[in-house]
Amino acid sequence: MTYSCNKLWKLLIYKGITRTEMRKQAGISTNILAEMGKDEPVAMDSLAKICVALVCTLDDIVEINGGAEKGGK
Repeated sequence: MTYSCNKLWKLLIYKGITRTEMRKQAGISTNILAEMGKDEPVAMDSLAKICVALVCTLDDIVEINGGAEKGGK
């Protein structure tokens, strides 16, 4: 399964919010933000905090593809 936060980055650009501003508004750590930047999975509660801060849904910020894992499985 692969994860992508490209929708989130595009939403931030659209709203004129920096990643740091979003991180502070949502109350998530810099480590969570870094994991998202690498398209790694993060905890649902972190994603929910972002959705509340940005007044959006999970579908607006993350895309999950059910294909093969990275690494050729």
